[in-house]
Amino acid sequence: MRAKMRALMLEALINGRVLCDEGWITDRVVLIDAGCILDIVSPEDPRCPSAIQRDLKGQLLLPGFVDIQVNGGGGVMFNDEPSTATIRTMAAAHRRYGTTSLLPTLISDELAMVSRAIASVEEAMAADVPGVIGIHIEGPFLNKLKKGTHDENKFRALDSDAVALLSSLKAGRTLVTLAPEMTSPALIASLAAQGVVIAAGHTDATFAQMENALRHGVTGFTHLFNAMSPMTSREPGVVGAALMDDNSWCGIIVDGNHVSATMLKLALRCKRHDRFMLVTDAMANVGTTQDWFMLQGKRINVRGGRCVDEAGTLSGSALDMASAVRNAVVMLGIELAEAVRMASTYPAQFLGLGHELGRIAPGYRANFVLVDDQMSVVDTWIDGMSTESVGAAVSVSPTGASILHAR
Repeated sequence: MRAKMRALMLEALINGRVLCDEGWITDRVVLIDAGCILDIVSPEDPRCPSAIQRDLKGQLLLPGFVDIQVNGGGGVMFNDEPSTATIRTMAAAHRRYGTTSLLPTLISDELAMVSRAIASVEEAMAADVPGVIGIHIEGPFLNKLKKGTHDENKFRALDSDAVALLSSLKAGRTLVTLAPEMTSPALIASLAAQGVVIAAGHTDATFAQMENALRHGVTGFTHLFNAMSPMTSREPGVVGAALMDDNSWCGIIVDGNHVSATMLKLALRCKRHDRFMLVTDAMANVGTTQDWFMLQGKRINVRGGRCVDEAGTLSGSALDMASAVRNAVVMLGIELAEAVRMASTYPAQFLGLGHELGRIAPGYRANFVLVDDQMSVVDTWIDGMSTESVGAAVSVSPTGASILHAR
């Protein structure tokens, strides 16, 4: 009750280095009211003295991270038990690493399980589980030639009944990953017309097939380079289509395992940065000390930061979003502010939520992550509620030498 009362009172975040649209600003106060950013003002603003003040002690205040691909965390997998309790555990685990908005992600499964997953997300959002903004259904409308760790026995064709199911979520956003060549442009267009966000993934489509899918409603690419037809000398493939198209978004896993840093640097030269999104593709072990977990009956071992099945196939990642941002700076040479936007602003825009998430600006939801110069998480806020105000523990990411230049 005390935390809820506090959230309804005017709060002032002072003495921070704040990432706004114009870059890093200091000597400004972020005012929070009723879970939203009321204003960004000078310390002399007459509203400041009466507000509850939080001293940020010169640390960096960033827009809360938006992760569109979260399979598990905190020791649980969404596929194992799609329920409010599972979603709450996952969201809490990822919040410790700066993720304040996420899509629980269901890996290819039976349509009955897809229905359960959608219902569980609706229930979680109705219960106000912090951070849940919808669902990502990755499959089962995929190509077995690019199955990755997915169970090809779960794969099926997209039809009108499946379109109705995929578009049935009543609140939040639905993201569907499919292989365009395994369905028709008309069904893709039908799905898009229902408001579903569509990404291509686990696909062996040709460049021409992918271009046609983009014209009919595909707007994104799930984990660029991984599980998709590559560029070759005479067939640009899905990767070529992704990098040629100016308007679509590309999710990238920057963990040093999924994609060579050189390839990601080349991709960033081909397309403007505001069309790239950092994703984790995180599994159950994130936020725990587990060195293995089960995925649809398979044992997945965590070795050196890699999640692999017994055949050595990559199976999601052990990545968290704070580490993804840090890796983007260190491995790819991206400026910190831009790396943060790739983890917040751009995924929010991809989902059609750029008007309320992903920026520190008046009128936006008060979702923040406070970090130090090592990109270690100090605190997070979701709709104006910080972990400090609700008494939750924050477990920071691994620290190291300062890598940030936010002045």
